[in-house]
Amino acid sequence: MHHTDQPCLYCHPQIYIRMVQNLIERCLILHMNQDQCVKALAEHARITPLVTLTVWNELQKENKDFFRAYFQVISPPRPFTTSRYFHRGPPRLARRKQWK
Repeated sequence: MHHTDQPCLYCHPQIYIRMVQNLIERCLILHMNQDQCVKALAEHARITPLVTLTVWNELQKENKDFFRAYFQVISPPRPFTTSRYFHRGPPRLARRKQWK
């Protein structure tokens, strides 16, 4: 018998999966990535990482546009590290040298 406040995955799979989905949505509100969400649910809600990953992946399949935009929001900004930038220097500096 299952003696927690959570539904049982084996007794009530749909309710359990819906609960995991709701917990993942809370992680998304906190701008967590997949790894952070898996760790948080394992630690704080005792959700098996495989279950979290499976539900996350299904949510991602069903909501491709949302996740594409979400990953852009949570991704750190890219620094200007292209080889063109460092070899030639920023355009403003190149123009100043010519004016001297």
